[in-house]
Amino acid sequence: MGTGIGTSPALYTQVHEPDGGTSLRPVLVLHGFASSTELNWESTGWITALTGAGRRVLTVDLPGHGRSEAPREREHYSPSRIRARLLDLLAEAGVRPLTEDDPSSGVDVVGYSLGSRLAWELGAAAPDLVHRMVLGGPGAGDPLADFDLDGARQFLADGTPLADPVSADLLRMAQLVPSNNLEALLTLIEAIKDEPFRPESAVPPMRLLLVAGEQDELAVTAPDLAALNGQADLLLLPGRRHANAVTSRAFKNAAIEFLDVQPLT
Repeated sequence: MGTGIGTSPALYTQVHEPDGGTSLRPVLVLHGFASSTELNWESTGWITALTGAGRRVLTVDLPGHGRSEAPREREHYSPSRIRARLLDLLAEAGVRPLTEDDPSSGVDVVGYSLGSRLAWELGAAAPDLVHRMVLGGPGAGDPLADFDLDGARQFLADGTPLADPVSADLLRMAQLVPSNNLEALLTLIEAIKDEPFRPESAVPPMRLLLVAGEQDELAVTAPDLAALNGQADLLLLPGRRHANAVTSRAFKNAAIEFLDVQPLT
């Protein structure tokens, strides 16, 4: 069952409780660009799988996504602003700093694509709160910072094809969801260009599980993230791409097994 939390007009958040309650730390899930909680985590069975494993799940729609509002101001979309809001969300949800031998303390994080980038930075900023993280579709690069914003706006105005194939794929992905606010998504990209992903500048110290489809061109640099962290497991999903890796049952099972750790390890 999901219940709304949070006072921000910008972010729509929910808590999904497992049947019978739990004594385990919650799991925060962060969706990808042009997606939503519903698309990434609900329709794919992730929330059911996590609550079925006895975990309380915290969900959030990023600004301009899902059921969150789409403010015009670029500042609402900056990764640092989103990270601060996520920390507010954890506080509002009652997440306490990690404590030795207390499996209810802290939080685990599961991110996908852009959500993995945000999770990486959240873990680096709050090692006292984050226990373990599962990062799906991760990469050391930043395709959104490299996105051809002018070309995208030209395409939307008159259909001129985008020359950059990665930008074209990202825009096509955004257009596949009729409810997406394209102007809000382009504003998010503007904000990310102001704060591009620099994973080496702040490395999360906790154990990580990195998961990517073998055919995911956006995640070919996942081993670079593993090397930066120094204690990461890497799982490649045969036949999967960036667009469909999140639906993999093997991904869910590996994540639940990885997070089913009660001591601080």
